[in-house]
Amino acid sequence: MTQLKNDLLLRALRHEPVERPPVWMMRQAGRYLPDYIKLREKYDFFTRCQTPELATQITLQPVDQVGVDAAIIFSDILVIPQAMGVEVLMEEGKGPSLPKTMKTQADIDALITTGAEESLKYVYDALAMTKRELNGRVPLIGFAGAPWTILCYMVEGKGSKTWDKAKQFAYTQPALAHQLLQKITDITISYLKNQAKAGVDTVQVFDSWAGSLSPADFKLYAQPYLFQIADALKEEVPVILFPKGSWYALKDISESSASGVGIDWCITPQFARELTQNKITIQGNFDPAKLLGTIPDIKKEVKAMIDAFGVQNYIANLGHGITPNVPVDNARAFVDAVKEYESKK
Repeated sequence: MTQLKNDLLLRALRHEPVERPPVWMMRQAGRYLPDYIKLREKYDFFTRCQTPELATQITLQPVDQVGVDAAIIFSDILVIPQAMGVEVLMEEGKGPSLPKTMKTQADIDALITTGAEESLKYVYDALAMTKRELNGRVPLIGFAGAPWTILCYMVEGKGSKTWDKAKQFAYTQPALAHQLLQKITDITISYLKNQAKAGVDTVQVFDSWAGSLSPADFKLYAQPYLFQIADALKEEVPVILFPKGSWYALKDISESSASGVGIDWCITPQFARELTQNKITIQGNFDPAKLLGTIPDIKKEVKAMIDAFGVQNYIANLGHGITPNVPVDNARAFVDAVKEYESKK
């Protein structure tokens, strides 16, 4: 196995001392990079995901061009419903749609569950190829969507600001909701274990729509499944949980099997540290919209962010994915500001 030349991310997740925080950005492989846009014009979304050579090329772009401390595989959270036999359409600029939604027991019974993750071999192939290409330069991050977020798409059929249908389904048919959540969880655990076998150094679980739930409902419909995943993977790779908008769960998450927790910009670093008592590595929480400011402003804000979190047990990142309109130079300024931090202590 190739020795990692830059293991800052893994050291931060293991609570080991670091000279400066590691830095990467959610959605760093993709839509703001001109080289990615060229590939997007040639190949449709799922061709890019399902062709290991293309996924590898896209995964490496931000490492080469922006200088991040970790690569995250180019894929999508909705490969899980696809593996379960649900059609997922992806229209450029419009986001995903799932023509057939989950409404009844029969719908859930019809899902493919046995061996579903085997159909995702293209992801494992892309991971193995990326790992070889990286040749130990930086760690490789694998990921999956969290069960609640995947349920949201499978019930709603498309993106939503409020997820009314998904919540109505959970609140009016709780037994069915838990059945679906458990099926998604089982496949996701197997999927992430296969990613670990393919060579990922850590995995992140994206619960993008967890913030649509109240604290009590998060404890019912999101947290138990997130924790099942963290428990199942903890012996294999460090797990980062990112339940966006669910700051109220930070104390519980800090006592879970997860090694890291992602937070968005709606909570102060001080409060996040207070809730987690430094028991878990915190990742975040720069507002991606701030990457549209001037480069001096970005650098100043990054310095203030690291000052507030401290260097140890911290991963510099955004509070959500980078947006398509961010200039590459600004993304690079964000990364550079973190890398320059050590000289300003």
